[in-house]
Amino acid sequence: MDGTTVEQALREGSAVLRAAGIEGPVREARMLLGHALGCSATDLLRDRSVTVDTGRFEALLARRAGHEPMAFILGVQGFWSLDFLVSPATLIPRADSEAIVEAALALPPPDRVLDLGTGTGCLLLAILHERPAAFGIGIDLAPDAAGLARTNAVRLGLGGRAAFCCGDWAAALRGRFDLVVSNPPYIEASVIGTLMPEVAAHEPRRALDGGIDGLDAYRAIVASLPGLLTPSGAAVLELGIGQGAAVASIAAAAGFVASFHPDLSGVDRAIVLRHAPGPQK
Repeated sequence: MDGTTVEQALREGSAVLRAAGIEGPVREARMLLGHALGCSATDLLRDRSVTVDTGRFEALLARRAGHEPMAFILGVQGFWSLDFLVSPATLIPRADSEAIVEAALALPPPDRVLDLGTGTGCLLLAILHERPAAFGIGIDLAPDAAGLARTNAVRLGLGGRAAFCCGDWAAALRGRFDLVVSNPPYIEASVIGTLMPEVAAHEPRRALDGGIDGLDAYRAIVASLPGLLTPSGAAVLELGIGQGAAVASIAAAAGFVASFHPDLSGVDRAIVLRHAPGPQK
């Protein structure tokens, strides 16, 4: 497509994406061409007769036609009105997960926040952005993920109120927190291969695989909560569709009561866990 106009590049790029089964091929072609040329998608529409070098655009088209997630190609994803750098070391932040932030902000303002499996840091950093008196720690098993979360914290001006480290959930932590949040892996292992290729082939399996029944991470996290939460503290965990009752049962066995917070589709996406009434250890 060398020496083609913007209009021609968009038309041919859209055809490539459409043939690959990509939804919204016109919109995505516009995003990729803007990224390749270093301008916004809106800028492209001002004069579609301009001739452009489309070499980089073709490379980006090939990646998207191979079902690499758009966020990984662009290197950034919006979440809670903030922009987060992303990489194949992390899950891509999703709008559904904003329900965890909403549920957390409905609780009393915390002094200390813990994010287990922090990934990009989006949950922790969105909460810290809204709670300027709070300090947070993000834990991730992958060093690359913890490093990226740290970079996001600095970029967002939150580096002085957030720390990130590697660990297996809360195994290496000492101390208590007013708020614990997590988007744990909750997909049944046998189902992962059936997911859309953008997820199954490109996002990290460790952040998806919840074990045979999808509940392994919840068991581990809930078991750690008695030693992590302050007496008045709460945990907010993301749920897969239909997992609320099972996770609430796991929590009840550990001495916690549960309530739920829906996402924008009305699905119970966040479970809020508090100490059951009575003496606390």
